[in-house]
Amino acid sequence: MGRGKIVIRRIDNSTSRQVTFSKRRNGLLKKAKELAILCDAEVGLMIFSSTGKLYDFASTSMKSVIDRYNKAKEEHQQMLNSTSEVKFWQREAASLRQQLQHLQENHRQLMGEELSGLNVKDLQNLENQLEMSLRGVRMKKDQLLTDEIQELNRKGNLIHQENMELYKKVNIIRQENMELYKKVYGTRDPSGANRNSFLPNGFSSAEDAHAPVHLQLSQPQQQNHETPTRVMKLGRLQLQ
Repeated sequence: MGRGKIVIRRIDNSTSRQVTFSKRRNGLLKKAKELAILCDAEVGLMIFSSTGKLYDFASTSMKSVIDRYNKAKEEHQQMLNSTSEVKFWQREAASLRQQLQHLQENHRQLMGEELSGLNVKDLQNLENQLEMSLRGVRMKKDQLLTDEIQELNRKGNLIHQENMELYKKVNIIRQENMELYKKVYGTRDPSGANRNSFLPNGFSSAEDAHAPVHLQLSQPQQQNHETPTRVMKLGRLQLQ
């Protein structure tokens, strides 16, 4: 009779479990040695019992096997990561192309193109979208115009205030000029006489003082030399 199949599960009996562990451990170590010799493979095997005891085998040295294993695992992981990253970006590119195609189709439909494949309901939805978009554009335009009008009103008020300030300054300067004018040219006294009557050259008012003065040089008069001669002659006649 052949051996029956053993159910692969934990053996409850501790004695049977220990016997099975020893047999299978020895068989596993023997297979590892045979694999390393027959196939020229680098083999490393480590076994820990339930009590924590270590059993190991290495065809070269356990450290070199572990280092080689870590290096190979790291390279394999990098390759998997690169492959996964490439696949990820491929999926992203495909999704973006699909979205771009959908947006281009919607844009053409909004521009009134490629409407042959749409039914009445689709056209109604498209019309509603256009009306909503137009309403939003008009609201934005009205808001911008309102803001510009308010800004212009604000600037107009500022300019008006500046003009009022300048007007006040001009009035102040005009009053200062009048006071200075009075101090320089004087005012009429209570008797009605004007201080400007004392101005030379017959100026009768302050306005005449501002009038330009025209001077003209006259030729010197010639002296009459005949008079002394006549006097001398008259004197001689009287003496005679």
